[in-house]
Amino acid sequence: MQIPTLNDILAAHSRIEPFINHTPVLSSHQLNDIFDCELFFKCENFQKVGAFKFRGATNAVLSLSPKEKSRGVVTHSSGNHAAALALAARMNGVKAHIVMPENAPDVKKNAVAGYGAEITFCKPTLKDREETTWTIMKKTGATLIHPYDNFNVICGQGTAALELLKEKNDLEIVISPIGGGGLMSGTSTCVKGINKKIQIIGAEPLNANDAFISFTSGKLTPSVNPLTVADGLLTSLSELTFAIIKKNVDRIFTAKEDSIIDCMLLVWERMKIIIEPSSATVLAIIKENPDFFRGKKTGLIISGGNVDFRKLPF
Repeated sequence: MQIPTLNDILAAHSRIEPFINHTPVLSSHQLNDIFDCELFFKCENFQKVGAFKFRGATNAVLSLSPKEKSRGVVTHSSGNHAAALALAARMNGVKAHIVMPENAPDVKKNAVAGYGAEITFCKPTLKDREETTWTIMKKTGATLIHPYDNFNVICGQGTAALELLKEKNDLEIVISPIGGGGLMSGTSTCVKGINKKIQIIGAEPLNANDAFISFTSGKLTPSVNPLTVADGLLTSLSELTFAIIKKNVDRIFTAKEDSIIDCMLLVWERMKIIIEPSSATVLAIIKENPDFFRGKKTGLIISGGNVDFRKLPF
């Protein structure tokens, strides 16, 4: 198991910098007053494909050998990683095979197709997704780029925190959402590598709290039927991401569904930016734990802004 270091994240940033958006760090006096702390939002909703996932996908594609690039890449995903890998591959002349469940939203199918990937549809079960992916790998020799259980993906995701700390070097806390743990693994590795005194806090829906359970028990415990509006945080940790999170993360808080929805709406209204429910978890845990964050300079990784406007939760 290869554990990333700060140097790996620095190398990843140098590699992907010509391809990614250097996203802004925004603040809001109104939100600072409401939550009684200084908040700095690293806005990956302005990243290409609308999510941080483009960083990891780009680093993974650029880290392939010429022979691997000639054979293409493959992943199974119905979300932001599918679009991110499709675009990263296209920008680097690499063929992308994306396995998607047949019931994936049309808006996501259209986005992946629009980036030029070859889509293979399968039944909406993990078993079918994995079996279809392996069939494509055997047939084409394509390299699997996992959404989070991948060293180069994790290093790419950590570059968002690197940019955040370059801009705001006096933060006391950094919060990242946790789904499969790729973003948190990269974020925590970067932040602790730069300044061990900064507290790393994970944000997770109460209704999909496998990382909280794993972290507090010390034993990797996958989710069972998670049901949350934060659809980007439904996946469970891997052995790799759990090992990194155990090493670097100080604490994980969970947030109720009402808090996630309220904070998503609050950011839309007060900051005039579109964030997805998964992103709102980082603010929701502050809402639910005001004493912990009061008066602290806190960085929040806003993971993305991909929302189906026909199915808003408010």
